[in-house]
Amino acid sequence: MIKSISYWSMPKGLENTESITSALATAKNAGFAGLELCIGPEGVLNTATTQAECADIRQQIDASGLVVETLASGMSWGVNPVSNDPAVRVKAVELHEAALERAAWLGCSAMLFVPGVVNSPIAPDERVRYDHALERVSDNVRRLLDTAERVGVDLCLENVWNGLFYSPVEFAQFIDSFGSDRLGVYFDVGNVLGYQQYPPHWIELLGSRIKRVHIKDFKDEFGWEGRYAFCDLLQGQVPFPETMAALRAIGYDKTIVAEMMPWRPDLLEVTSRAMDTILVPA
Repeated sequence: MIKSISYWSMPKGLENTESITSALATAKNAGFAGLELCIGPEGVLNTATTQAECADIRQQIDASGLVVETLASGMSWGVNPVSNDPAVRVKAVELHEAALERAAWLGCSAMLFVPGVVNSPIAPDERVRYDHALERVSDNVRRLLDTAERVGVDLCLENVWNGLFYSPVEFAQFIDSFGSDRLGVYFDVGNVLGYQQYPPHWIELLGSRIKRVHIKDFKDEFGWEGRYAFCDLLQGQVPFPETMAALRAIGYDKTIVAEMMPWRPDLLEVTSRAMDTILVPA
């Protein structure tokens, strides 16, 4: 497995203003073998970035010696693909079609796609009925798969706090319904713990549908106050030995991307050390 870090974990990554050159150097200096790039409507890497600019970025990547083969998008949080507004849905698909093209231009083999927001603490104003959301996700995925297959990039749906696919059985059935090798799951270990699920079981049930993996840690203090929070790796309740064993059991050997945010001065160093422990077979 390839020890990797998210561009969003960089000093100005969440603003999408950290230069790619700086992000590559920072990741390498912190001991990572890979970097996951991130795309937005604006910023250093965006949906209007040209093919020539992507080629230049690829040259920088190749010169760095790092593995950069995934692209993440958080655009669904601002432009909801399952919105009750049809114009918003159209815009969301157009943005992600453009992102898939740029993933291909960058030489990436997979792109993270948040399929839509039903309801979430991250986007509390969204209220989409679940069956309507599923119909819209199906329509959107069909359109995006056309682009993904044309440009040769895997479309990877992420399980995140968006009110969709909180059962690995449902998620697996949805992926299988398209019959496309280009469609898969971007599995986030820490996210599923946040809605009372056991990561190794998700891995066992999703199996080869898992095309890419994010890691973070999560701490849940159940009680009247109901406190919960993401935290540094190995400081929460994610069962990492069992989780990594489950990934090895399904033959997963690609990037393991730590998605840690927001940035702080020691974040990359702490994360890198923790990943050295996590990635060592028990």
